[in-house]
Amino acid sequence: MGMPSPHATDGFWETTGAAKTFTHPIDPGLLAEFVPRSARVLDYGCGYGRLTAELTGLGYGAVRGVDRSAALIARGRREHPGLALLRWAGFPLPFADRSFDAALLFAVLTCVPDDAGQRAIVGELARLVRPGGMLYMSDVPLQDDPFNRERYGRFAARYGTYGVFETEDGGVFRHHAPEWLRGLLRAAGFTGLRECRATVPTLDGRTAERLQIMARREPAAPPEGSGAG
Repeated sequence: MGMPSPHATDGFWETTGAAKTFTHPIDPGLLAEFVPRSARVLDYGCGYGRLTAELTGLGYGAVRGVDRSAALIARGRREHPGLALLRWAGFPLPFADRSFDAALLFAVLTCVPDDAGQRAIVGELARLVRPGGMLYMSDVPLQDDPFNRERYGRFAARYGTYGVFETEDGGVFRHHAPEWLRGLLRAAGFTGLRECRATVPTLDGRTAERLQIMARREPAAPPEGSGAG
C-alpha cells in the first residue's frame, strides 16, 4: 500500500493503517485467464501479504511481495511466515529489468494522492514486467454517491485534485477518473486488454465500485531511423 517517495501519508501506513484489514478482493479466474501459475509475479504495495499469500495458495510458485511500509511488512512476516516479502521504500526496486512475467497493483494508487507518485509506480512496473507480460490493476474510480461527491468537493482545494479526500483516522486516499487510470497505463507502455467492474468492501466498512484492468506490457518502440518495421 506504499508510495514511491516520502510523503506525509507514509506515517498513516506505519501506524493506524498498518492495523487495518484489507478488503479489495482478487478475481482468481480473471488472473488465471491471463497469468499462468508458472509466472514470476510481483505484488507491489502488498501490505501485509494478503494477496501474496492468496496467490501462493492458488498455486503460483514465484510470487514476491513488496511494500514501503515497515510496519505492514513486519505484520506480514508474522501472519504469513515463509512468504517472500520485502520492505523497500523507494525506486528503483532491487530487481533487474524484465524480472517478472506479471505484476499486481491492487488498491495501491488509491493510497497515492499525487500524480507524480502514481506515474512513478506504473513506470517502475513497466521496467520490471517483461514485454508480453501482464499488469493486473484494480483500483477505485470516482464514485457517484452523495457521500463521496461531498468529500471530493470538500478536499479538492486542499489537494488540487478532485477525488482526493481524508478519512477521520488520518488517511489520505484518491478515487480516479477511469480515463486517468487508462492513461497512466498507456503512457508507461501497457495496453489494456480487459476491464471489469464490481462492488467491493472498503477499509472504512462501506462499499465502492472498483475497476479492474488487465494490461499487457508492450515492447519498447524502436528508435526512429533504426530501420525496424
